[in-house]
Amino acid sequence: MKANPLRIAVLLAGVVALVSGCSQRSVTPAPAPTQSPRPVTPAPPLPQPIADWRDAELTPGDWRWSREAGQSVARFGSNLLVMRCDRAAAAVRIERAGTASSQVAMSIVTQSITRPLSASPLGERADAVAAVLPARDPLLDAMAFSRGRFAVEVSGLTTLVVPSWPEIARVIEDCR
Repeated sequence: MKANPLRIAVLLAGVVALVSGCSQRSVTPAPAPTQSPRPVTPAPPLPQPIADWRDAELTPGDWRWSREAGQSVARFGSNLLVMRCDRAAAAVRIERAGTASSQVAMSIVTQSITRPLSASPLGERADAVAAVLPARDPLLDAMAFSRGRFAVEVSGLTTLVVPSWPEIARVIEDCR
């Protein structure tokens, strides 16, 4: 086979074109790869307020019972909540720590009864408000037997969720 000069020239021109095309690509910088956006991780949701008092944490503290000046008294925590029997009046006074200049709304929430009450500042204890119930009021029984807990809400103060311990029933029974 004899080499045809025309054929060699065409082949050589094709090789030169091919090589020059490759060299141009290598000289021209490749475009920077675009980074795909990172997926946005959503922030964890904020804790939702407790919709049901029965799901709330118990307020830290314990009940203690004692007899004071002839009265049966149950105290929760550092006097956060006090139940006091006034036997002469056949009434139970519910005292909630906190200050108020006049009457405030108090609500007792049990498993079976929710009752709004009116609480007044205590004269002898400047750091508390109190509501008084007749000793035979069914709300007192509901507090004592409220499946382990009940809540005391006072306007402007944090809600107390306290256990239904025997000290409460003792004050109620001592008043009847």
